[in-house]
Amino acid sequence: MPKRVDVDDYYDHLADAARPHMERLRELSLAADPEIEEKLAWNNPSYAKDGVRLWMLQAFKAHCSLRTTPEEFAPFQDRVLAAGYEAGEGFIKLPYDVELPDDLCTALMEFQLANHTG
Repeated sequence: MPKRVDVDDYYDHLADAARPHMERLRELSLAADPEIEEKLAWNNPSYAKDGVRLWMLQAFKAHCSLRTTPEEFAPFQDRVLAAGYEAGEGFIKLPYDVELPDDLCTALMEFQLANHTG
C-alpha cells in the first residue's frame, strides 16, 4: 500500500473487501476509550493512550488483523483460539468472509487499556 497522509486517507483507499471489517474495527477502537488517539504507525491505523501505542489494525487481501505486541497478546491468545480464530505472534486474524467478532475485539481492546501503564 502506498504511503498514506493520515488515517482518513488510509480508510479512503481501502479495498472494498476490507472496508466493512476495517471500518467496524475503527469504530470499536474509537469507542474503547474517550482518550484514545488515532494515528498512523508503519502506514497502518494505530490506537494509543498517553502516547503509548496499544493496538494497530492491518488490512490484507483476504483478512485483517488486530495487533498488539506478542508479549501483550500472549495472555489473550487462548481466548482467541477458543473462539475459533487464528492467532499469531501478537495478532488475531479476522477473515473478511466471516462476521467480525465485535465482542472478542472489544475484549482485546479493553484488556490492552486495563493493562496500560502510561
